[in-house]
Amino acid sequence: MSAHQAAEPAARRPGRPPSPRALAAALLLIPLLAATALWAFAWPAARIAPNDLPIGVAGPAQATAPLTERLEERDGAFDVEHFADRAEAVAALEDREIYAALVAGPEPELLLASAGSPAVAEVMRQAVTGALPEGTAPTVTDVVPAPPRDPRGIAFAASVLPLALTGIAIGSVTTMLGLRGGRAVLALLTATALTGMVGATLLHGWLDVLEGNWWTVAGVFMLGALAVAATSSGVASVLGARGIALSALTMVFFGNPFSGANVAPELLPDPVGMLGQFLPPGASAMLMRSVSFFDGSGGGFPLLVLACWLTLGLSLLFLGGRRAARRGPAADRSPAGAPLPQPTGSHA
Repeated sequence: MSAHQAAEPAARRPGRPPSPRALAAALLLIPLLAATALWAFAWPAARIAPNDLPIGVAGPAQATAPLTERLEERDGAFDVEHFADRAEAVAALEDREIYAALVAGPEPELLLASAGSPAVAEVMRQAVTGALPEGTAPTVTDVVPAPPRDPRGIAFAASVLPLALTGIAIGSVTTMLGLRGGRAVLALLTATALTGMVGATLLHGWLDVLEGNWWTVAGVFMLGALAVAATSSGVASVLGARGIALSALTMVFFGNPFSGANVAPELLPDPVGMLGQFLPPGASAMLMRSVSFFDGSGGGFPLLVLACWLTLGLSLLFLGGRRAARRGPAADRSPAGAPLPQPTGSHA
């Protein structure tokens, strides 16, 4: 029997059990992941409160000064801006510069834009009650109302996590199929374009919780999924399977709860409210609100954030592809690719 034949049974032996150190590390990793997920999801939800929330007061300075003083007494809860009259405040609401405004006068009026955040609208109703003289109730006008089918924004917020998961799945499949360069980009574009159309069909067409142009909504869904998918695939092309895990951890454990889609970034504790707007889920949610309810106002910054993530992901994808291409010819010339030498000795 040849040495090659004798080595075959050894190659088929089952793998050795993990070492005690590796087993202990795996057991410790599970509660660590659970603690991270609970912290990321539960802590911001348990600390929801105004945090430099941009609002306005409108009217003559003499009339608005007492209101501004009472609102600013709440230790950084509100960032109050003064407007000369009601028209200026309405324009600021429609441009997404503020979330609400209080018009001073004998009959005060509270201006809201609940489409920007139903949670903020509720917070402002309570805050204004404390700022006005006792027994005074303002007239409430919703300048940019939330859609009737989703008055609390629950369906809107529920779309953030599936979009992130879909992007990670698309990036992972592209990586596992071994696609590189232009083929990988084509696969990412095709899959996320279909994702965008499906998302717009469900939330804009069927559920009727989004407004605006259907194609624009589909484009935002596509861009959000593409930013996540390109990042996931790009990081995986450089780091391997660890890259997919890192992308999933970033987008799901941090991007989703820090997005502020269910409330508003300014209702989350520092620094997660700001951090969430620099991640694709938060930027996608902000951009979707802008194009769906505010004719694109306030969408410049989230669009830039998504473009940066997309550029980073595609750059890493091409970098990983070039590295793999350089390794390929070398692997073909390696001894592992050479034919096995024929035995020269006599068989047993």
